[in-house]
Amino acid sequence: MRFLKYGLMYVLALIWIIPLAWTVITSFRPRDLIVSSGWSLQFTLDNYKHAWNAAPFAQYYVNTIEIVVGIVLVQLITVIFAAYAFARMNFWGKDVLLMLVMMQIMVPPDILIVQNYQVLKSMHLIDTKLGIMIPYFASAFGTFLLRQTFKSVPYELEEAARLDGCNLLQIIMKVYAPLAIPSLISFGIVSISHHWNAFLWPLIVTNSPENRPLTVGLAIFAHASETGAQFAEVTAATLIIALPLLIGFFVFQKGFINSFMHSGVK
Repeated sequence: MRFLKYGLMYVLALIWIIPLAWTVITSFRPRDLIVSSGWSLQFTLDNYKHAWNAAPFAQYYVNTIEIVVGIVLVQLITVIFAAYAFARMNFWGKDVLLMLVMMQIMVPPDILIVQNYQVLKSMHLIDTKLGIMIPYFASAFGTFLLRQTFKSVPYELEEAARLDGCNLLQIIMKVYAPLAIPSLISFGIVSISHHWNAFLWPLIVTNSPENRPLTVGLAIFAHASETGAQFAEVTAATLIIALPLLIGFFVFQKGFINSFMHSGVK
């Protein structure tokens, strides 16, 4: 039974690793050897140089970092306060409102693309970084994750903070938020990964290189007439985009797993 379990794990690992390994190898192979059936030890960095120079990937990187950091920072603020309200405060319609928030987890964001686009157009935010960020400033998943953590915090800590003269904001930021750091890390990692890889919404909203993220830039680069079927350059560009997430995951995978184990979700 143990052999079967580990054998299945190795098979699944290979299924995941093989496409990544093929992408890495292809990105370093010379163009004329990409479709060759034989094996060659010839490797080159020209594919990365050509891909980097063929499109403004430096600008795309800056845009993506600004967008992702902006979304995550605002999300952390909104989910902390929303989670506290649902975990500790009593108000009319709380359960109904919580149910509506949880329903957003089951609703694909793509369903609201038309409505979001119309709102942003009326606000003159089309083709702006802020236009990409606004629909994601709140997170139902983050609210649920933090709510579960806040509910596990002993209420006596809040009472002690009130006796020490702390106001509501100080209680949230000095009592609840520090105790929820593992959950905040978990949510931050998931949010960064999701918005780094976001494609459809930025594709619809942006029109200029000054506001495009990496994913949209890669799609335009891959379909450009001068790129054609240059698989080596396309795979090199793909790794340029995916490398930060891959490095981050492999370096921090232990902390990533531990943060989810202590996130408070039962």
